[in-house]
Amino acid sequence: MALPWAFAVLSLLPLLDAQSPACPNFSVPITNASLDQISGKWFYIASAYRFPEYKKEASKIHASFFYFTPNHTEDRILHREYMTVEGQCIYNSTNLRVHRENATLNKNENGTEHYGQLLLPKDPKTFMLASFPEDKQNMGLSFFADKPEVTPEQMEQFYDYLTCMGMDKSEVMYSDEKKNLCLPLEKQHDEERRKEKERSETGTALD
Repeated sequence: MALPWAFAVLSLLPLLDAQSPACPNFSVPITNASLDQISGKWFYIASAYRFPEYKKEASKIHASFFYFTPNHTEDRILHREYMTVEGQCIYNSTNLRVHRENATLNKNENGTEHYGQLLLPKDPKTFMLASFPEDKQNMGLSFFADKPEVTPEQMEQFYDYLTCMGMDKSEVMYSDEKKNLCLPLEKQHDEERRKEKERSETGTALD
């Protein structure tokens, strides 16, 4: 299933006039600082997709949150995501590849490579992923924040980027944290990791 931040195969040709301050810059390379900035827990806030498959799948998602754990040396990100889809909690764990110079992240899903352009607004508590930015028929933009609720200013930044890409607010699909059914599973996983860490530390002490 395509995830809400689903990465789409995209060309890296410039789309936007760099003179417009509201437009995202697609040419900023990913650095270790960038990876550190997106490390941790994030919530899916909203998205707008014109690519039919992504639009269809995103419309099924009620709520989603995930964890990014970057590996600087291997240029990979461990991605653990919890999605509430049509009344069910779905958990996925995968590794994303980091392409620093192209400012993209990608993964292989069912034999297909998916790419997304990482966009870092001025507010470090948010980030976005763009798909097909040069293709008016298939472009998309997804928005994430470190909390399930965002400020009007944060939301406006997303709308500004969306408008600059040539999309409209009417195309946006929003998450609903009240429908999040994955908190019990997250708690279970946290407890399992805690116990595993304790066992590992006990084993090391005995050695």
